[in-house]
Amino acid sequence: MSDTTRTDSAWRNWAGNVTARPARAVTPSSVEELAETVRAAAADGLRVKAVGTGHSFTAVAATDGVHVRPDLLTGIRHIDREAGTVTVEAGTPLKRLNLALAREGLSLTNMGDIMEQTVAGATSTGTHGTGRDSASLAAQITALELVTADGRILSCSAKENPDVFSAARLGLGSLGVITAVTFAVEPVFFLTAREEPMAFDRVTAEFDALVAENEHFEFYWFPHTGNCNTKRNNRSLGPAAPPGRVAGWIEDEFMSNGLFQLVCSLGRAVPRTVPAIAKVSSRALSARTYTDIPYKVYTSPRRVRFVEMEYAVPREAAVQALREVKAMVERSPLRISFPVEVRTAPADDIPLSTASGRESAYIAVHMYKGTPFRGYFTAVERIMTAHGGRPHWGKMHTRDAEYLRAAYPRFDEFTAVRDRLDPDRLFGNDYLRRVLGD
Repeated sequence: MSDTTRTDSAWRNWAGNVTARPARAVTPSSVEELAETVRAAAADGLRVKAVGTGHSFTAVAATDGVHVRPDLLTGIRHIDREAGTVTVEAGTPLKRLNLALAREGLSLTNMGDIMEQTVAGATSTGTHGTGRDSASLAAQITALELVTADGRILSCSAKENPDVFSAARLGLGSLGVITAVTFAVEPVFFLTAREEPMAFDRVTAEFDALVAENEHFEFYWFPHTGNCNTKRNNRSLGPAAPPGRVAGWIEDEFMSNGLFQLVCSLGRAVPRTVPAIAKVSSRALSARTYTDIPYKVYTSPRRVRFVEMEYAVPREAAVQALREVKAMVERSPLRISFPVEVRTAPADDIPLSTASGRESAYIAVHMYKGTPFRGYFTAVERIMTAHGGRPHWGKMHTRDAEYLRAAYPRFDEFTAVRDRLDPDRLFGNDYLRRVLGD
């Protein structure tokens, strides 16, 4: 039995910047119940949106209709060791998936830096990590199952409904409600992480070489300083050598969460202190090297709440775009307490992927929750769009369908699939109207 709740209470996303008041919230316990929920909503003239853990900063999952909450659609359906795949229920949090795979001696090839999202929410909005050769979570999908607007349960892969599969790997929830995802996996392996402070000028001068020489390279620039922190993850033979318990707590919990929370709070209350704090905190970082299984290296706890905007630009434009952001901050009255994150991805073949058809670099900017962000984000967005940037679908931006159609060569291919699967926009909302058009 599904749990259906008529609700007048507001739903809020993780960052607290998006709210919605659905007419009812439904927690189906099976795919068949979900299909019936979709049919009933259509009969009642209500729109349907699935919502995961609310880690998107956009209103991609907001609705005034029926909120489908996949809390009971969790767990691994099937592991095919011969094919190297795992099929998992759509509501499974990435953390649970990673733990379950590790127990089976398996791992995803690449992943983002947090693992709180559901698998469907993460893939549908384009969650990614950094990688020279390995791409986003959506690019690791080999098959999926979704409930369509007419209540059908549709299986999709490169061989079965291939046009839907191509689009739905990253579909923004606009093609149906995903109920299961099949990922390519591999035997668990070790990664050695090398974290090292580096000057901004050196990182940008050596960026291409650092990307070429490492399987996974990323760095963080601290605004108001010339300082960065770099991270290189590469496969190794092991054995596991995680950070010591005390050292790991100091770096990952105290400095990255507890102390950072205090620093951000002070910066919000007294903005003039931000540049001085940034100089001190960016110099406090020290080099460290550790080895562990993938999810323990790729991911980190993130307890400080913030809002975020991220753009994918062509890889060759990354350094110039970042230098323009740095120059803009230096000549402005802005006070930015959060570091700017830079990652990379190879080109992929997903129509709405931010790396679709081009090798990409991601530049992400953040502001502490409750701090005015519009001036900063607007200025950064102006720089990114001048370089042909594509906004992350789950992070804040102001782009619309006209801009995005020009930015994505396969945009019309996607909307044609949407027109066929959901002509009445049962799965639509205001955000999708803006970014995909009517």
